[in-house]
Amino acid sequence: MEATANNSKKKTSLKTRVQRLGSALSNMVLPNIGAFIAWGLMTALFIPTGWLPNADLAKIGTPMVTYLLPLLIAYSGGKAIAGHRGGVVGAIATMGVIVGANIPMFIGAMALGPLGGWCIKKWDDKVQPHIRQGFEMLVNNFSAGIIGMILAIIGFYAIGPVVSTVSGWLATGVDYIISIHLIPLANIFIEPAKILFLNNAINQGILTPLGIQAAAKAGKSILFLLEPNPGPGLGVLLAFALFGKGNAKSSAPGAIIIQFLGGIHEIYFPYILMKPMLFLSVIAGGVTGTFTFNMLGAGLKASPSPGSIISILLMTPKGLGNFVSVLLGVTAAAVVSFLISMVILRRDKTPEVSLEDSQAQLQSMKSDAKGTSTKDAKAILAGGEVNKIIFACDAGMGSSAMGASILRDKVKKAGLDQSVTNTAISNLKDEPGLLVVTQEELADRALKQTPNAVHVAVENFLNSPKYDEIITSLKTKDVTTTEQTAAAKAQTTDGTTDYAVDFSQVEEVNFVHHDQNVGSATMAMATFRSALRKAGKEITVRNVAVNELNDQPQVLVLASKETAKRIKSQFGNLQIIVVANLLDDAEYAKIISKLK
Repeated sequence: MEATANNSKKKTSLKTRVQRLGSALSNMVLPNIGAFIAWGLMTALFIPTGWLPNADLAKIGTPMVTYLLPLLIAYSGGKAIAGHRGGVVGAIATMGVIVGANIPMFIGAMALGPLGGWCIKKWDDKVQPHIRQGFEMLVNNFSAGIIGMILAIIGFYAIGPVVSTVSGWLATGVDYIISIHLIPLANIFIEPAKILFLNNAINQGILTPLGIQAAAKAGKSILFLLEPNPGPGLGVLLAFALFGKGNAKSSAPGAIIIQFLGGIHEIYFPYILMKPMLFLSVIAGGVTGTFTFNMLGAGLKASPSPGSIISILLMTPKGLGNFVSVLLGVTAAAVVSFLISMVILRRDKTPEVSLEDSQAQLQSMKSDAKGTSTKDAKAILAGGEVNKIIFACDAGMGSSAMGASILRDKVKKAGLDQSVTNTAISNLKDEPGLLVVTQEELADRALKQTPNAVHVAVENFLNSPKYDEIITSLKTKDVTTTEQTAAAKAQTTDGTTDYAVDFSQVEEVNFVHHDQNVGSATMAMATFRSALRKAGKEITVRNVAVNELNDQPQVLVLASKETAKRIKSQFGNLQIIVVANLLDDAEYAKIISKLK
């Protein structure tokens, strides 16, 4: 029994690590998906075989795929680790692998972008506290340039050739698998991975880079169709619409529109989790669809996002044969998935159960298996104040956006004033008054990202009874008690008003300069550092531009009243203290006395 439990923990840990990898990769690609679509449309329209051939405009495509897209990926990867400076260093480093290779360097960008951000972050952590007054701008600019240059040289001579070789091997392997018609077997892994939220690791980390490389040579790639194909999910939902029971049957037609036209594949995941035998349906449908694509030579110009039939058709190359082959592959996948799902549902003799009851039962079973009791939203929310609700999913786009829209409408109708937004789990910020709503498969990752927030895990973003429990809990909260607690926190032991700052979270103090006028901020930083040394405390102190601020509660900004107003209008998570005189030693001594 112990061995089984340990193995289960290892499997869960491995799945979580793969999800995190996929999230990191998708966070480099998805914010720039508009650029990928622009490149795909430019190629589809203006190349000699495109819809509107134009030799001059067609010249834009090659620089976009060679330089623009990898640099955007690298910048996003570096920025996620070290803000704007990290993005700049990551982009500089990636130029080395771009020039040192003869293929689109997406894999190299995914490696060197975060590496550049990590290097400059470590440099800043070590060096920033020891920079002499007046040399901050000089050191910061040259350190970014020198580190970026060194990484670019390493990328040119070492990383670029290695990545080119590995990419060549992978491309050759994929071409061989396609040539012997074995590519459909990939869906045996892809379809279950989608439902376990591992799709981003597969699609953004492997299929998209290889697909772009293939499309740059051949004009299209079948790899863009493997994961986004809406056919398997469509077949399952059609079967539920005709042969399902209870709320699962009545909700399936609406889910079809969301999945097939909207491209939100997560909508059909709960239907499969209700009856795990339906994994066979989506696997068989995916294999059939990819087999059809392969036999008919189907492919897309670029990755469709989201996986909607509309996006897929927009990325289909010109030519009736291309459209027919794509539509036949989607149709074949849907038909096979539907037929197998129909057999499974018609042979199902269990009593009629609503979708909500199935979700609640599944949640309870999972909790029992983990040795924990299930807590409803009301019991969880009773623990603290909630002023912001965030729906978090792996990519922070499709299903979480729709879930946020549903709860936002409920919050508005209930007359509550909590904001309801959505984001990717990796972008969550741990802050007071936060309620995070996520799917059960991703709950552990969300909890690690925001350990101090209130967490509610649901089975399905689009249809959860917990939303009503959340609304009820928020409406019945004692607002007066909350206000009194907040007021009490704003008082020191001697009865005087304290700074409205949580000093226990502060790890970095920032002074802000405007444009190139860094003099006053530099002098203020030097004064503060001097006071820090006198107090015998160590903490990172930086002089930054407004756009270089990290919007995190660990950052404390000391600024004038006018600057503070500007910062508050742009940032919502970092902490601010308005200082009347930026050279006031006494004021700084009070602030430093409260730092950890």
